[in-house]
Amino acid sequence: MSLMEHGGGAHNRPVTAVAWASNSSICPKDFNMISITEDGVAANFTRSFAMKAGYFLCYSKDMSGGMVVSDVQVISDKETVPHGYCYIPEHLEPRASVSKKKRVCVRMVPVGGVETAVLDIKLTAKTRRMLQHYTCLGDMHGYVMWCKKGPFSSPLPQAKPRSLSLDLRQLSLDQNPPPLPLRPSNAPPMPPGSGSSALVDSSNIYGISAIDGVPFTLHPKFKTQTNGTTPTNTLNNIRIKSVQDIENEYNYTFTVEENAAKRTRPLTPGSTS
Repeated sequence: MSLMEHGGGAHNRPVTAVAWASNSSICPKDFNMISITEDGVAANFTRSFAMKAGYFLCYSKDMSGGMVVSDVQVISDKETVPHGYCYIPEHLEPRASVSKKKRVCVRMVPVGGVETAVLDIKLTAKTRRMLQHYTCLGDMHGYVMWCKKGPFSSPLPQAKPRSLSLDLRQLSLDQNPPPLPLRPSNAPPMPPGSGSSALVDSSNIYGISAIDGVPFTLHPKFKTQTNGTTPTNTLNNIRIKSVQDIENEYNYTFTVEENAAKRTRPLTPGSTS
């Protein structure tokens, strides 16, 4: 039986996985095992009439993996797996195996990558009965496999609960604003006697230096008199030098270097010391 027969909520949900299982106890969780065909025949795949143990086709519509089955194909052992397809997994009892004459392969894609996918899978006995709105995939070991494709609906994402009181507190205008960082525009007042103001641009953080807010005062030695004039004794000590005075003061004849060069000069043949 298909998942569509178990509830109307699964009609538009896509198939997310297909697999083989030996029985219902080995069938993976969240998988539905097709044990009966649409015409009332047991859907037990056996490799030969002499073997009693078989396996069943099962599939899932669990969306937690984020993948859906976009297509299903039945291929023979002489065909290669189409690009982008893979064989369905096997959940079998020890020493059990699936026939390799004909195998089922599926194409898995992310749920957000396609708009249509496989919505249902059904089996019928090997008869000429047609299933409306289903595509025949081929016969396999006495059964015919069918699938139905179409647009699907994915579960709506759950909205995260938010605290209304927290949002209202964030929008409240009664709270005091946080204190601004220390910048030259709101630096502490300078002590009396300091005669300098900030010369940096405080409009952005790059105009702030490490000495912002440090008081600046002039050394008494360099302070002028209260009337703003320069002391006369300072002007009297200034001496203007002429060009000749500068040449006499800084004249250098390189006598020491010449005498050192003569002492270290090697003797050539025929010369006398």
